[in-house]
Amino acid sequence: MSKEDRDRADARFNKAARAAGEAKGVKSDRDVTTKAVLDNMARLKALRLAREAAAPPEAAKKPRAKSSASSAKKTAEKGQALADWLAGRQSGGHRT
Repeated sequence: MSKEDRDRADARFNKAARAAGEAKGVKSDRDVTTKAVLDNMARLKALRLAREAAAPPEAAKKPRAKSSASSAKKTAEKGQALADWLAGRQSGGHRT
């Protein structure tokens, strides 16, 4: 093996070793960032739970009964508009 071949092989090895070292640095940066995000989420959850524990419970709201006359009127209006729309589609040559 000539000196030139040996130098080329050393360069390839050093390049691979350098890439592996950089990958470890990137992984540790990602781990640090992930830990910071998880710590922040835990802190915010603790604050939310403390706020909910300190606040009095809200009274349950009763659903209002809808008047049947107004809902029947709205249904009739919607039905008529749909019928008009369908008739317009058919007269315009569209398939239904």
